[in-house]
Amino acid sequence: MHLNPYGEDAVNLAAELANRRPTSPAELLDRCRAAGLAVDGPAGPGDLARTLALLDAWEGVVDAADEAERAGRLNLLLAAGAAYPRLTDHAGDGWHLHYRDDDQPLAALLATLISVGTALHLVGRGMHRLGRCAVAECAVVFADTTRTGRRRYCSHRCANRDAVRRHRAGRPAGAAA
Repeated sequence: MHLNPYGEDAVNLAAELANRRPTSPAELLDRCRAAGLAVDGPAGPGDLARTLALLDAWEGVVDAADEAERAGRLNLLLAAGAAYPRLTDHAGDGWHLHYRDDDQPLAALLATLISVGTALHLVGRGMHRLGRCAVAECAVVFADTTRTGRRRYCSHRCANRDAVRRHRAGRPAGAAA
């Protein structure tokens, strides 16, 4: 499988890594490969530390108060992580576009992948298409890839839990459960 490096897969990988932070370089590498990312080299402690810092900054993009702040925060990530675009056939599976230099460590590759992928997701689908679950006690981040662009919950479970809570809150005091 060849991961589309700058599409929906990249922003979903960012959300998945942000929601369940990797705890070791080996775990980071395994999860990136499981997501379909072609990674040639090993991952080291520096890759893990830099990726965790990237995820903190990316969550700042998610939590931005408005579109202008979201764009400003994302522009900082783009400036730090992206290089000029180039055509490459590095894996021998066809020519495709990269916004990064060759032979980068995993953290640098993720910085580019996540920043460019997020930017393309937001400009292609809408600047509101990142969020956190609407359930107050759930802090899960998601990329809204739905057709309608109205996603509010991280999962069906949280949506159902919130619907039940709202239903119960609408009952008159003393009503049978």
